[in-house]
Amino acid sequence: MSISKATIDSMIKDLPFPSNVLKVLKDDVIEVGVSKKEMEEIIEKIMEEYEVSCIEPCDAAGVIAAQSIGEPGTQMTMRTFHYAGVAEINVTLGLPRLIEIVDARKIPSTPMMTIALSKEYPNDYAYDREKTRALAWEIEATKIDHIADVTTDLSQMKLIIDLHEKAMESRNITIEQVKEKFNEELNVMVTISSAIDNQIIIAPEEPSYRELLQLAKSIHNVTLKGIEGIKRVVVRKEGEEYTLYTEGSALNNVFQFEGVDKTRTSTNNINEIYEVLGVEAARNAIIKEATDTLREQGLTVDIRHIMLVADLMTCDGEVKQIGRHGISGEKASVFARAAFEVTVNHLLDAGMRGDVDKLEGVTENIIVGQPIRMGTGDVHLISRRKEEAEMKLQVEDE
Repeated sequence: MSISKATIDSMIKDLPFPSNVLKVLKDDVIEVGVSKKEMEEIIEKIMEEYEVSCIEPCDAAGVIAAQSIGEPGTQMTMRTFHYAGVAEINVTLGLPRLIEIVDARKIPSTPMMTIALSKEYPNDYAYDREKTRALAWEIEATKIDHIADVTTDLSQMKLIIDLHEKAMESRNITIEQVKEKFNEELNVMVTISSAIDNQIIIAPEEPSYRELLQLAKSIHNVTLKGIEGIKRVVVRKEGEEYTLYTEGSALNNVFQFEGVDKTRTSTNNINEIYEVLGVEAARNAIIKEATDTLREQGLTVDIRHIMLVADLMTCDGEVKQIGRHGISGEKASVFARAAFEVTVNHLLDAGMRGDVDKLEGVTENIIVGQPIRMGTGDVHLISRRKEEAEMKLQVEDE
């Protein structure tokens, strides 16, 4: 006979497990349906596994985590590879990507997004190629090179832009929109040709060659439609639904589009995730990106070691790098800071300020030749005199 929810709650309430373990345990037991005896056996087995998984007191967790990530890191390749078989989009992988993650780079070398689409009803974006393709054109930055040929007429001191009708139609942009955008961005005289269809003429304010050449260069940088920085959007069908992959990242802007599933859309720019979704989301992104990078190389690292690094990088409520401008540079110990980078500067500055190093960490104790405060080095044996021991035994007997 299956036990009730109330009985399960009473059996697991005092267990020393994290809340997520308790939740999974409760949900799975309710779904399967077990007897009280089976529940006791399950709890006993989980207790055994949990105790084996816990580290021993005084273990050097940080050093072990560093070695666990650093040693496989020496076997990683340094390459940029086509993402998920999509030839149009490159993404940095291997050691360079792992360095980007722990350095908390503001902008990755190959920023990209995976945009999941809504699938609430049968004809929604995720299942409709036409809707998906239209959304891709809305997101991808459209430049003048995508929809027109630009000619510089030096004799008349003007730029002639011949728009391609099919390209404009596919990107859902009109000649009036192009004209308005150039007027806004360049602050110059833009006219639609009356003699030739789909032709725009732009003339600089002052009739000089320098102004004309500068204008010819500037018009290529104007984003006529879409999101600035999204250079390319690729549509792929994965199973039953379509997904968008972008070269470039702008998470907050993408969230504004209808048809984008915000709960499943992600970017490889961890700082952008922090700014848009907060520090907890950034922590999860660090764990996911580091794990995926190692797994792609065929390397397996215990997720708890990666979690320790992610916790350290985000524990102050912001994303900090593991480096002299972040975690290592903010250590209280002078020797620990000096051991990482710019040794002389740290020692000189500390000497001028009169800083005191309490030698509480691993690095500083190794430098001065003392036992580190880990493992047996953190255990102090105290011997009692014979008389004190006898008095204590006598008190206990009484």
